[in-house]
Amino acid sequence: MSNPLFGMMTNMMQGNPLIQQFQQFMQMFRGNPGQQIQQMMSSGKINQQQYNQAVQMAQQFQRMIGNR
Repeated sequence: MSNPLFGMMTNMMQGNPLIQQFQQFMQMFRGNPGQQIQQMMSSGKINQQQYNQAVQMAQQFQRMIGNR
């Protein structure tokens, strides 16, 4: 018997564009994270401000889930 709460959460996550974008990112991401970020910055895909915002969001997320 499946958990109805888990099913509901799964359905909500599948419809969330942010979750979908993250899943796409994870599928295409391979290799050294530091090198990937440097390559993205060098190619103009992201700039320093976007990088800084992403770092801040990641840190906030870590605090929310308890990984300090």
